[in-house]
Amino acid sequence: MRMIFLALAVWGAIHPMYYFIQWFNENGYDLMAMVDAWHVNTATSGLVWDLTIAAIALTVWVLFEAFSQRKWHYLIVVPATFMIGVSCGLPLYLYLRLR
Repeated sequence: MRMIFLALAVWGAIHPMYYFIQWFNENGYDLMAMVDAWHVNTATSGLVWDLTIAAIALTVWVLFEAFSQRKWHYLIVVPATFMIGVSCGLPLYLYLRLR
């Protein structure tokens, strides 16, 4: 299971980045323009909020476990989640937890 979660974390980092980089190359490297594109309609706004809430829930859980169990290496999941996405952060956390 551990290697499956690691593979999913790598996939979750690479696959979405392909689309982000493609968008930036086509539209310029303007982060606020990308945020505006995420809210182009109610369906995409729903997905943004779904992922935002999932990222916050994962962060709260990771912080709780890191501080209560003193497993500081879990904290790498927080920047991975917010800088890459839940698709990387969640499997990375599961990989680390199965250590």
